[in-house]
Amino acid sequence: MRYNNGMRSLLWLVIATLSAACANMGRPEGGARDETPPVFMRSDPMPGATGVKKTRLTAFFDENIQLEDPFSKVVVSPAQRQPPAVTANGRRLTVDFRDTLLPNTTYTVDFADAIKDLNEGNILDGFALDFSTGDSIDSLRISGMVIQAENLEPAQGMLVGVYSNLSDTALTTLPFERIARTNQYGHFTIRNLKPGAYRIFAVNDLNRDYHWDRSEDIAFYDTLLVPTVEPIEVVDTLYSSTGEDSLVTRPGVRFLPNDVLLSWFNVGYKPHYLSDYKRVDRRRISLIFGAPNDTLPEVTIVDGAPGAGRSYTEWALLKANATRDTLEYWLAEPDVLASDSLRLAIAYQKSDSADRLVWNCDTLRFFFRDFDKKKNKKKKKEEEELPRFTVDSITGDTTFLPPPDMEYLPIRALGSTSQELNRPLVVEFGLPPAKIDSAGVRLEMAVDTIWERVDAPWRPDSSDVLLRNRFDVAWKAGQKYRLTIDSLAVTSIYGPWNKPFRHEFTVKQPEDYSNLKFTLPGLDSVQAVVQLLNSSDAPVYQAIKPVGASTAEIRFIAPGTYYARLFIDANANGKWDTGSPLDSIQPEEVYYFAKKLELKKNWDIEQTWLFDELPVDVQKPYAIKKNKPKLKRGEKAPVEDDEDDGQYDEDYNPFDRTGRNNRRNGNRTGSTGTSGMRPSGMRTSNFR
Repeated sequence: MRYNNGMRSLLWLVIATLSAACANMGRPEGGARDETPPVFMRSDPMPGATGVKKTRLTAFFDENIQLEDPFSKVVVSPAQRQPPAVTANGRRLTVDFRDTLLPNTTYTVDFADAIKDLNEGNILDGFALDFSTGDSIDSLRISGMVIQAENLEPAQGMLVGVYSNLSDTALTTLPFERIARTNQYGHFTIRNLKPGAYRIFAVNDLNRDYHWDRSEDIAFYDTLLVPTVEPIEVVDTLYSSTGEDSLVTRPGVRFLPNDVLLSWFNVGYKPHYLSDYKRVDRRRISLIFGAPNDTLPEVTIVDGAPGAGRSYTEWALLKANATRDTLEYWLAEPDVLASDSLRLAIAYQKSDSADRLVWNCDTLRFFFRDFDKKKNKKKKKEEEELPRFTVDSITGDTTFLPPPDMEYLPIRALGSTSQELNRPLVVEFGLPPAKIDSAGVRLEMAVDTIWERVDAPWRPDSSDVLLRNRFDVAWKAGQKYRLTIDSLAVTSIYGPWNKPFRHEFTVKQPEDYSNLKFTLPGLDSVQAVVQLLNSSDAPVYQAIKPVGASTAEIRFIAPGTYYARLFIDANANGKWDTGSPLDSIQPEEVYYFAKKLELKKNWDIEQTWLFDELPVDVQKPYAIKKNKPKLKRGEKAPVEDDEDDGQYDEDYNPFDRTGRNNRRNGNRTGSTGTSGMRPSGMRTSNFR
């Protein structure tokens, strides 16, 4: 009995120990939430070590850690052909280098925001370790931020690199000498640089060759950067054992430049090739190309097929999109239409291995398989048994019925029963029309109880000249209109005509809209385009502010919630243009109005837009920002203050700690006469 009692006591002791261990795995219920990231304790080799020969780096932290997407986020500088193996186990982080380390070289392992604690997910942002295989270690840094030029989105996970080789060919042929990757805020720090002048770029590096290829996104800085160090005093807070705090100062250094703002864009390069082709249905074939076409392809029927040797202009109608990379051919000749298999010779411009456009010819077969032949045959037999006329039981009148399978030309109006006051009426046909009898097309306005004809031009619409027509009318507000298209007024190229068509609508009143006017100080000397955006950051209205004007006005805006941006239209073509790193041309500059706009019916709103008062990285409203930083557990997203109709925070300081105004992409390419802007709140370790 004594032996059994001893064993029972030992068993209870083991259970109690295990229970205590399990209870200590997380924070106690009701305790304060852990909101601090892991703290680095030590590493082997230690940061800044020299003469390192080993190919494994081990670091330890004060709590258990986890890694998020280390393959993409963790980078080694200088870049390695084989990325290292990065693992986390408990409080230990291990980096195994799989490439040979170069002699007399300073290495940096930049973890960006990949490290976070295991329980709460608090991110250790901007953590990096460095060491040297030689007798000394390079220590200079360049910091900044990368945003998307067109919409000011922070660039997450973008590769940023520098060259001390100032050759124009380095960007496209040589790997970056030192690299870093942007974190979730778009911030970066390139560490352990040697003294000297550098060119800096950001690329999305899809093929991981550590330089720019023309199809990749790119950002560049206009001027050379020379990293330096300046002495500063750092203020620390010390806490006593009783909880009292005191401020102490110590000497430190700041690494400059720490405010480089890069705006990425894509030059729009696409290789020319035929990416897809198909016979959509019996009446249509389509060709899709990998890039916009300046020259249309030559399409010819191959020998042995109906209409052999003839160009498509003789047997088809072409519908092309604005960039001519999507082409749709409506087969218009009966013999061609009836063929289930068409062999076509497609001669088009294609990019060769030297990226030159050369003519290429492919012979392609376009099939159409009618899988419903048996079904249609049975249906046709059933329809032949149906009556072809009806007789009125009272009057005895006979009404002949159309064939049940008779096809009609579909017609629809692209609009509702409420017509926009400042827009045309657009009508779309389901098949290309061959003939339109204008006498059978009537646009009328209701005057009292009488419909009076409106004399308005009826012409093809530029958005689709093959299938759409439009009426351009100076509408009378609040009036009722109707469009009537008589039966047989429109005949398609395939023979079917239209049924009677009627579209009645009422034109909106001016009171149904809101009007918005922006005053734009400082932009008199350039043309600018102001765009109203929806909640998806897509433009829905726009107005051009010409040179010499100081205002831009947008009228007839549907009530709703909007946002606004503008771009400097340097070449005055009315659209935003990208840049070119090889020609040192920056993309056209973009700015956001910092507040949302609530527009209501019968409101005329005027706003002064100080477009360059805020740094560009904080201009874009949070509600329409797509690349949002991940919120910490329990953290709430910022909420816009609806009651505050002002744009800017008066307490915001647009200068960094040194009092220097930051620069944007170096020297401006446009002549706006305004200074560059700094990215705010750089979250990079740029002073110590």
